[in-house]
Amino acid sequence: MPIEDWRSPETTERLKRLERPGFAAEFLRRNHDYRREYARMERLIKRRGVDESAARSGLARRWGLQFRL
Repeated sequence: MPIEDWRSPETTERLKRLERPGFAAEFLRRNHDYRREYARMERLIKRRGVDESAARSGLARRWGLQFRL
């Protein structure tokens, strides 16, 4: 779902059909602070500046998430 179209009727209908985890994910991915932190984590992992598992665990802990394997 595009972030820019979050108020469109089509997006509203798709959001209504989501279960709680899916709705929470859609809500969170629109959060500027989360998106910035996630992008920073990805950059650090890519540059090998941080252990991937530790970085993902830290992000998950801070935001109350669970990443799928």
